[in-house]
Amino acid sequence: MRFKNLILSLVLLAGIFVFSRCSNEVDLYAEYQDITIVYGILDFAEDTTWLKITKAFTGPGDALQMAKDPDSSNYPYKLDVAINGRKSGHDLTPIVFDTLTIRNKRPGDSIFYFPNQLMYYAAAEIDEDAEYTLEILKDGSVINAETKLVNSFSITSPKNRINFTTDGTIEWRSARNGKRYEAYYIFNYTELLPGSSDTTKHHVLYTLGVSVSKSINGSEEMEKGYSGDLFYNRLNAQLEKIPNVKRWAGDVNMIISSGSQVLQNYLAINNATSSILQEVPIYSNIENGTGIFASRHNANRSVQLSTRSLDKLVNDYDLGFMFPTK
Repeated sequence: MRFKNLILSLVLLAGIFVFSRCSNEVDLYAEYQDITIVYGILDFAEDTTWLKITKAFTGPGDALQMAKDPDSSNYPYKLDVAINGRKSGHDLTPIVFDTLTIRNKRPGDSIFYFPNQLMYYAAAEIDEDAEYTLEILKDGSVINAETKLVNSFSITSPKNRINFTTDGTIEWRSARNGKRYEAYYIFNYTELLPGSSDTTKHHVLYTLGVSVSKSINGSEEMEKGYSGDLFYNRLNAQLEKIPNVKRWAGDVNMIISSGSQVLQNYLAINNATSSILQEVPIYSNIENGTGIFASRHNANRSVQLSTRSLDKLVNDYDLGFMFPTK
């Protein structure tokens, strides 16, 4: 699941950028330029690192139709791609990337070709204390970018149980090199339908929004509030009311996703305007190309519903939730 989410993130980012640079009115007399587009987000906790590398395209006709052809945005040859780490003044062993074709892209995910998606990947350990330089060799030129890694950090509260009978906060200490923090939690439950002997697992996702740290030095006390009423109201609205259904509450997974300064800059600039008439500035930290090379990391903590929260869920809502049996 982690790899699928990362692949999807990179593909969507690349699709957004390329689409913003394409027009269905092509200047047939414009001089062609080979512009390399790169999107990569490093996370030391992942055992595989993915990069999306494509090129800008132009030609006669409708660019939206051209986008459906893989040859329009893929290079016809494999590029030499590596990331080079440096830690405490010493160079680490370069990590060399290979190519892999993902074959599960669905129609409708974007205007671009499907079901195949060419990706660059490397199954190698990344050191969270190192700074990495991306290096792409293409026709005698070098495309590069640098990023520091978002370090590990922890959720400090709640510790063991979460109370939804009142409003509360999820608290954490910021990560070194982390700037943007997206908070959410997932309520897990199991369900037994009437007439069935097998339970099934389900979940409901609650997003809490974005916070930005004052610095990237780390150890900053941060928090995001949650609504107790929203927890129950969303369950009551989303869960089907099935006569004689049995449900049991599971863990609540709290997740804080931290992105580096580069990722924050990119998202802030692209979300700066909601007007389709205002041109959005292009942000990139790729030298001799365009796109972003950034980092991210997630902090996770699993807790149980408090006794009062479970009691309210079981007794005040007709959703079939039951107390656990010993």
